[in-house]
Amino acid sequence: MQNKGLITVFALLFGLVSLYQLSFTFIASNVEKDAKEYAKSKYPDTQPKERAEAEVEYLDSVATLPKFLGIDYKTAKEKELKRGLDLKGGINVILQVSVKDILSGLANESKDAAFTQALKGADELQKSSQDTYLESFFNAFEALPGENKLASPDIFFNKSLEGQIESNYTNNQVKDVLERKIDEAIESAFEVLRKRIDKFGVAQPNLQRLGNSGRILVELPGARDIERVTKLVQQTALLEFWDVIKTEDIVPFILAADQKISEIIKPKKEEADSETVTDSTEAETDAIAELLGGDEVEDETDLLTNNPITSLAVAERAGNPGIFTFKLKDTAVINGYLRMPEVRSLLSNDQRYAKFVWSRPEYNEVLGEEITGLYALKGNRDDKAPLSGGVITDAQQSYTPSGEVSVTMQMDGTGAKIWEDMTEYAYGNQSQNAVVLDDIVYSAPGVTSGKISGGRSEISGDFSITEGQDLANVLRAGKLPASADIIQAEVVGPTLGKEAIKSGLLSFLIAFVIVLIWMVFYYGRAGVFADVALIINILFILGILLSFEAVLTLPGIAGIILTIGISVDANVLIFERIREELAKGKSQKDAVKDGFNNALSSILDANITTGLTGLILLIFGTGPIKGFAVTLLAGICTSLFTAIFITRLFIENYTKNGKSLSCSTPITKNLFKNVNINFLKKRKVAYVVSGLFIAMSLGSLFTFGLNQGIDFVGGRTYTVRFDRDVISTEIQEDLIAVYGSAEA
Repeated sequence: MQNKGLITVFALLFGLVSLYQLSFTFIASNVEKDAKEYAKSKYPDTQPKERAEAEVEYLDSVATLPKFLGIDYKTAKEKELKRGLDLKGGINVILQVSVKDILSGLANESKDAAFTQALKGADELQKSSQDTYLESFFNAFEALPGENKLASPDIFFNKSLEGQIESNYTNNQVKDVLERKIDEAIESAFEVLRKRIDKFGVAQPNLQRLGNSGRILVELPGARDIERVTKLVQQTALLEFWDVIKTEDIVPFILAADQKISEIIKPKKEEADSETVTDSTEAETDAIAELLGGDEVEDETDLLTNNPITSLAVAERAGNPGIFTFKLKDTAVINGYLRMPEVRSLLSNDQRYAKFVWSRPEYNEVLGEEITGLYALKGNRDDKAPLSGGVITDAQQSYTPSGEVSVTMQMDGTGAKIWEDMTEYAYGNQSQNAVVLDDIVYSAPGVTSGKISGGRSEISGDFSITEGQDLANVLRAGKLPASADIIQAEVVGPTLGKEAIKSGLLSFLIAFVIVLIWMVFYYGRAGVFADVALIINILFILGILLSFEAVLTLPGIAGIILTIGISVDANVLIFERIREELAKGKSQKDAVKDGFNNALSSILDANITTGLTGLILLIFGTGPIKGFAVTLLAGICTSLFTAIFITRLFIENYTKNGKSLSCSTPITKNLFKNVNINFLKKRKVAYVVSGLFIAMSLGSLFTFGLNQGIDFVGGRTYTVRFDRDVISTEIQEDLIAVYGSAEA
């Protein structure tokens, strides 16, 4: 064989790289095992939540500590062998995109009575109907008295739907347009979520639209932090930039509001006091709650009738203090006060559209609870920000000069010009510009050195590095076209259960060992060489999966098992050819050479045809099918290399000094040697038997049909929690006995 040295060097390097790649998996697994033991020692089985938190706490504490060859857990975790949801478990989330929000947006937030009533009617119908929200809306609209048109200028015949809906459209024609627009909006939400999830860092995330219901399924293998996932997928990411009303300009309004509210509260309190009430605090609270339109009021809060707003302010200052700083629990009360018509009427003409928002809550150690700052933004009649997040072209997690985590943003040309004008105004007015995300002020910097050109901005707000990265990811992906509510979120275990996975791996190991033993039993020393090549083959497969950051799933394991058979089959062909050449009386060297050459065409034919099938599955398949195709193609490539080159290297190195290699053992030397079956003579019998089997198969197919799974015919999936550990296969058998089929 030519180029032995090159092949040897390549094989050694490939093997070392594969071992190095696998070392990350071993390191991560060992650290996680230690974390489980630590959590187990601190909390019993009856406290699973606390145990999980302790496990995460341990992993965070050792994340950057070197473990082996200078590799820390954080690095190892990023580079370990990724496992799918079926093997590792993870987080399963179902989101409901708000079709109601989409309809309101398409109607330009219409206040039309018929439209508003139809939305309320759809909400009621949804409580007892299986229809989509859009269908319920149409039914509710049709049920309204009088002749109501969806194409009314007050509803959907507007500028945002210009050219798509005309004033003479019937309700049915408008329905067709709305169905298309809502489908586009849900697809847009799906794409935004996909972009966010792609940067989340989990292996093979699965996103799937569930029919036309507006629901989206998100599966994140290996993820455990539900709170982080919730923020990532649910955040609307409505980024806005506003001018801030100066504190000295808005404080007179707050003081006047204090007096006005006090005037309103006192009579109510006196009226409550005049009645026979056991708890005066309760009476006062009820009176104030009535004024605030039913807003929830904390009973323990001592609400004073004098200065009801400023009396709730705290001395401690939030990072973004705004006008005043308040306890987070008091914000509902303050919001209620500021929404009162009697209070809004006190705003001056240039402040009449003021928008009151809160800064990002932060924990205060002195008070022992979260606090937040109140801001007054310079609003307008349309309640639209001067600059929105649609102008953001890039966002990256970075650091402020003081070392705090922040997110820097780059705007397009249009946004850069508006931002320049806004900062120039703030500089001249000695005020601030607020960066607002989902109605929360993240930062409100003052402009001290003139207008800011170039379109760069920054968000800071006591982030962790992970929060900063997630926020940058969300801003890059864009905002959701409508709010998305999580209707189900849970940490799920492996699909088949631990005992089923262990059984599967055990069966794989047993089969693997039997193959190794059989090769040695039948082919002797040549079988040993084949076994070593087979082990190297599996090492190479895992190395390829790790190098390309592929994901190992249950179908992927099936692909590896299949390639083991392909690899062994190639060696069997080679050894049988060598035995034939030796039987012809050829020398050891010539027999080995001709054996490999003559077997090569058969090996290539088998692997190329299988590889083409795998390639088709890779291109057109998704999810588990793609996982199977990846491992199959990787296995075919490594099987060819190990069978044709590695095995030959071993054999030629062994025989070069005159040693004999018979490719058999004394027991198997003459086994099957004189077997002679005339298959062609039996062809007519084979035709008849094959025809009968085909006829029976077709008859069964058309009579009974295929037993299709839930993926094809739909159905219901239930998550059942038991008060003790159970064996899922036993549950599955019990369900099959009752329902005829089940997957547990």
